[in-house]
This record gives sequence, structure tokens and C-alpha cells, in this order.
Amino acid sequence: MTSLPLEARDWLAGPGLTGRWAAVRKRLEGNGLQATGSLRLSPLTHQEREALSLLLGRTLTGTAVTVRLDQLDARLRTSSAGCGLVEVLNALGPLLVDRRAARRQVQARRDLVWSSFASALASSPLASVDWSHSWFEALRRAGIPKGVEPEIAVRTLHQAVHVLSLLFSLDGSPRARGRGELAAETTGTAHGLDDGAWLTRLVLRGIALAHGTEFPGDAAGRRALWRLAAVTPDEVSSTVLSYGLRPEGSSWREQALRERSAHGAEAHLTLRDLRRTPLSMPSDTLVHICENPRMVEAAAGAGCTQPVVCTSGNASTAVLTLLDGLANAGCAFAYHGDFDWPGITLANRIISRYYALSWRMSAYDYERLVAHNNGQGIPQLSLAGLPVAADWDADLAPAMTALDVALHEEVTLDVLVEDLA
Repeated sequence: MTSLPLEARDWLAGPGLTGRWAAVRKRLEGNGLQATGSLRLSPLTHQEREALSLLLGRTLTGTAVTVRLDQLDARLRTSSAGCGLVEVLNALGPLLVDRRAARRQVQARRDLVWSSFASALASSPLASVDWSHSWFEALRRAGIPKGVEPEIAVRTLHQAVHVLSLLFSLDGSPRARGRGELAAETTGTAHGLDDGAWLTRLVLRGIALAHGTEFPGDAAGRRALWRLAAVTPDEVSSTVLSYGLRPEGSSWREQALRERSAHGAEAHLTLRDLRRTPLSMPSDTLVHICENPRMVEAAAGAGCTQPVVCTSGNASTAVLTLLDGLANAGCAFAYHGDFDWPGITLANRIISRYYALSWRMSAYDYERLVAHNNGQGIPQLSLAGLPVAADWDADLAPAMTALDVALHEEVTLDVLVEDLA
């Protein structure tokens, strides 16, 4: 760093000039440390006017002056200071900062973050899903939170790609998980996806886009969004309703399920229950899956012998965990749900995932039920939304479209209970 002669330093740092160096410093830092352009200084005190007259080599009489930085630089070089404007201000301190170069450096580091993110996304399973581009653009517009270093940003964005790749696998059937389990698997800590974390917000925005829903503004909405991706915030709040499960084994857990079945009692199983209860079932077990809890209630009330698992609408993490365990135990499945478009969507998903049989869900079953209800004078509900083709029966969607009647599972209870007996 340049050292100024003591006499020159004392004069340049004196009261006549010291109050004006801040403005000159700001202009230089914004100019990329180039002594170019002009700077207007006002209002000037008498002492400042005299000092600037000596510095600039001309008599100033007003209370304002326009200073050309290149001329000031030249004056300093030929003065007792013996160096230019940048060197003088660095010697007086603090050191000048090239803010233009600093901005370029910051922008370059940001560009590196987003190019790294784009590469990770392009090489992941998410590259083939239609919402991933919108997710990338939304995150880029939102930017990196204040205080997050680029290296941390790159790691977090890569983790978000990893998490969503697990949740939205190419076969469309993600494994049911607890949030802590998912966090530990992808971040190395069970708290990596806690509420409030930037990674959590990134992942939830992806889930929202994948399901075409708004980003939630409250904790309940965030929990619901996690469940859409088969992730539960904890292991006790989400349950699956079942009846008639008789797993083999001698522990109190298997015995408790067999006892409830023997006494016509349903069971609400938490994820914690399911992770601790081995599901060793007889090899010939056929498990019936329904959509509405009334079906379980009716089966238990009638003392049916066949096991039933209820999705209670869209299948939660607990539901999928139980069905996955039963599938791994070698069980077969039969599915019945609502005859409406959301019901057909859910049925497609469950039947495809578990190779399930359709259970009273053919076009013939639908037409017979509609005719029966008409004969009984039961009010009919119209279908809402766009038609959905049923994977198990190509005639079902056309039949539903033609008759335009929505039938919920409750209207079939009597027939379904007979099947379970």
C-alpha cells in the first residue's frame, strides 16, 4: 500500500478536506476504482472552500463546486502526495472496495449456483416430469435467501432434487415414508426437513406444483401437502383403518390384531404400529380395499371374516405402508371405491400399484346400480370433472359418461358385505 509523506497526509486528512473524501470514495467505488466522471460538492464551508481551492489549483468563491475526478487525480500526482486519487484514499483508509467487481463476483457465484442446480435437475428423474421446469423458474425468481452462502445454496438445491426424485419416482408409486425418515435418508439428519428450513420450502413448492395446488400458508396446509406425497410429519397422527387382519406370530401385537378381529372390532393403526408389527399372513389371504370408512363399519358390524383395509379417500402414508407390508407378505388384493372421476383415479392408482382385482367396479356393476337406484326413486348426483378411463374396464368410463351419475361406495354396502361374509 502506498505511503504518503507525513506533511501531505496531515494536510489531506485535515478538517478542510476530510468531510468531502467520503463522497469521492463512494464515486470511485461505484466507478470500478477509475478516476472518471464528475462530482458536485455542496454546500461548502469557508474552510472547505479554501482547502479545495488549494487542492484544485483554482480559486473557489461559491458554496458549491463540480470536481472532475481525472483532474483531481492529475493534481494529486504532481503534488507532494506523489500518487493518484485511488492511492491517496487507500493511504488515508479504509481501503477502497471495487463494488462493481464485487457485484460481478457475486453475480458469477449466483450464476454458478443456478447452473449447478440446472445440471442436477437435468440429470435426475425429475427431468422428464412436466412441472420441474416451472419449479426451477419459481425458485430462481425467488432467489437465494439472505445470508445463505453459494456453497450451502448448491448443496441445499441438490438435496431438494434428491428428495423430490425419491417422492416422484418414474413408476409413480413412491414408498410411504415418515418425514424424519426421509430427512435422514437425504440430508443425514432427521431434522433436515423440519418446518422453517429452506430445504423444506423448496421441496414443498415442488410437491405443490406436482399436484397442481397452491403453496400453503399455514402448518395444517403444509402437513396436508406432505401427505399428498405419501410423507407423514410424524408416526402417530396418521392412521389407517382396518378390520379382520389376522397376522401370524406370537407377540402381543399380532395377538391384539387377531383378538380385535375375533371380537368384530376395527383397528386404527399408526405408522409407529406398522413399523413395529410384522405382517406375516397366510399365503392365501385376499385383502379387500375400500374407500369409505362406512364399509369397514358395516363389515365389522356384520362379523365378516375377510380382512378389509380402508383408504379413507386418497391413500395416506399409513394406508400405503400397511398395503405395502401386506403385499410383501404375499397377500392378494381386490379394490372397490366410488363411481366418480376422483374415485376412478384413486382406483387406477391402487389397482396398478398392488396388481389388485377390481371388486364390483365393472361397467355392468355401475349400470345395474344406477338402474336399481332409479327404481327406488333415490336422488341421483351428477358427475363432476373430466372423465377418467378405468384401467381394468374400458367400458366403464363411457358408461359413466353416458349416464352421468355419481355413485358413492355407501350405495353398494349390502352387496359388498355379502362378499366379505
